[in-house]
Amino acid sequence: MDRGREGCGVRGLTGAALRAVRARMRAGDAGMTTSEYALGTVAACGFAALLYKIVTSDGVKAALESVIGKALGVQV
Repeated sequence: MDRGREGCGVRGLTGAALRAVRARMRAGDAGMTTSEYALGTVAACGFAALLYKIVTSDGVKAALESVIGKALGVQV
C-alpha cells in the first residue's frame, strides 16, 4: 500500500467515516422535502373534498341507500 496516498479515496477512510459514506449512498433520494410534503398534503385535501362532494350528492346518496336497502332486504 502506498503510504503517501493513504488519506485519499475510500481506502483512507476510517471505519466510522466509511459507514457514514455508505449510509448516505444507500439513502439516495429516499425521502420527500418539505415542499413536496406540502404539495402532497394540499393535493390529498383537494381529492378528499372532491370525494366528499361526490359521495354526499343526491344521486350517489340515493344509489347507496338503494344498494344498502337491497343488501339488508329492507324495502325503501
